Amino acid sequence: MQRFARLVHSLVELFPERHLYVRSGGAMRAFVLTTRKQLILAGTLGVAALWMGVCTAAMMVGLLSASGSDREIAKLKAQSERYVADRQARLDSAMARLSAASGSNTDVATGIEKRHAALAMLLTDMKGAPGATEALTPAINRALASSPAASPARRIEMVRMGQEQLLDAADTFAKSRADRLRLAFRMAGLTPSSFVDRRGALGGPLIESRDPRALAAVLDVDDDFAVRIQRAAHDLSEAQSLADASRDIPIGRPIAADGQSSGFGVRYDPFTHRPAYHSGLDFPGGYATAIYATGPGVVSYTGVRSGYGNVVEIDHGRGLKTRYAHLSGFAVRPGQRVGIGQRIAAMGSTGRSTGTHLHYEVWVNGRAQNPGRFLKAGQYVLQAN
Repeated sequence: MQRFARLVHSLVELFPERHLYVRSGGAMRAFVLTTRKQLILAGTLGVAALWMGVCTAAMMVGLLSASGSDREIAKLKAQSERYVADRQARLDSAMARLSAASGSNTDVATGIEKRHAALAMLLTDMKGAPGATEALTPAINRALASSPAASPARRIEMVRMGQEQLLDAADTFAKSRADRLRLAFRMAGLTPSSFVDRRGALGGPLIESRDPRALAAVLDVDDDFAVRIQRAAHDLSEAQSLADASRDIPIGRPIAADGQSSGFGVRYDPFTHRPAYHSGLDFPGGYATAIYATGPGVVSYTGVRSGYGNVVEIDHGRGLKTRYAHLSGFAVRPGQRVGIGQRIAAMGSTGRSTGTHLHYEVWVNGRAQNPGRFLKAGQYVLQAN
């Protein structure tokens, strides 16, 4: 109550009662402004001033936002105008240069289309690369689908756009396929670069040349475009080489059925019941179940090995070897060349075995590797193809 009384006293001192005298027409009128009336008047004026300040701030923010949007629109418009002008200048320059070299505009357009067709043939000349032609054909068809009735300038522009689309399609196809194949090799514990055959590069010495000006001169394109052609062709060649190499490594399944009974690494030995190193994978199955080669190669051994019983060993080259053990019979002989998926033996329980199954091993440079990594790599190769 004392605080409230002091507050009332302060307001009274700040807004004391005032008397106003107004003379009008010879008469004198008096007005009394009490402290309460003065407080009401001051509060009304304060609220009005605050509202005007808020409105003014909102208007300024709106003006600033509109100004920023206008600047952004102007910037985008200027960029678009520069792009259009640059594209038109390039087209005009190409028309002038090619008209001087080839004659009429119609002949120029026809010549560019022929060069583009040659470029398409160059990029799609991929032996043993499934899916390349299918991936690039739509871009080629779009590029060559310009109407004969269109103006020469329009035909030239459409072919130029088609060339960009073709290279984009080639890059996308090659990178996606090559990346998946590289991952498959790494999953198998192999170095992809050691399997790439540089001698079979797409386009021969021309593509492999370090100086793109040679290719630019042959195809009659600018140096930057020639660099893109070389890069796309190099990527396609690498994907092709990796695909070829993937067909030579053992990444198939040794039996048709899924599932396995024992993994690679340390496990409890079924005979000693102690931890022991298991150098392969075990696949269960019925007696005489067909066993297949997991990759192409040459049969290097058939016979009995201690602990393994009847075995077949296949040399796949590049330091790769596979072993198939506990067999009941053989379907191949030493020195015989086999292909992936070819039947080589029948499942059994010979040697140190507790039941009918296949013991499968993969060796790289004389060391046993986890066959499961090669099986997973095979799945990635199938997806890449």
